[in-house]
Amino acid sequence: MTHTPNLDETQLHHADTNVLGTPLTSTHAPRILLLHGSLRARSYSRLVNEEAARILQKLGCETRVFDPSGLPLPDDTDSDHPKVQELRDLVSWSEGMVWCSPERHGSMTGIMKTQIDWIPLSIGAVRPTQGKTLAVMQVSGGSQSFNAVNQMRVLGRWMRCLTIPNQSSVAKAFLEFDEDGRMKPSAYYRRIVDVMEELVKFTLLTRDVKDHLTDRYSERVESAEKLSERVNQRSI
Repeated sequence: MTHTPNLDETQLHHADTNVLGTPLTSTHAPRILLLHGSLRARSYSRLVNEEAARILQKLGCETRVFDPSGLPLPDDTDSDHPKVQELRDLVSWSEGMVWCSPERHGSMTGIMKTQIDWIPLSIGAVRPTQGKTLAVMQVSGGSQSFNAVNQMRVLGRWMRCLTIPNQSSVAKAFLEFDEDGRMKPSAYYRRIVDVMEELVKFTLLTRDVKDHLTDRYSERVESAEKLSERVNQRSI
């Protein structure tokens, strides 16, 4: 029952406890990118992200908030468009992300999806999102819902992010902010603090070992096969 004829044992790697047990080595502030899914002047997903950014800064992080205004539809222009390059540069810069979208027609907004669709799974040999932490949040105009955060979780897995367990959903968001756009004290605000604390912890825990955590047997086998083909090909 232990016979595994289809397994390439030369490419089978055990978890390296020395790597996993290495003390935190990076000393710079965790770099967190925040994306929101609305272009309204009073965008509640943006206001939630701004509150989240303030909390992250209090927790010792460096934050950037991407403004999706002017970002073209996917494939409607080349990837050298300035807004596309700005987004991709920020994703490459980041070690973790926050995605916050309104729920519209029972799902995340097209603006949120457009930003994610412009982030490629790979740029050359670099996977810009693989192994990076991700927190998902949503705002709703009505009762509390989790449709958008559930969809973003699926996308986070697809983008190979380490999506943290906690999440936030702010119901009737128009009641949760004052005239200056600051969030009022509430259980919703406390939950956002919970999510940001967890995001920072997971980012610190994984950023130095993310390459080991996301190293894949299937990709090692494929790379070894391609190398063998290249080395053994006959000269013409």
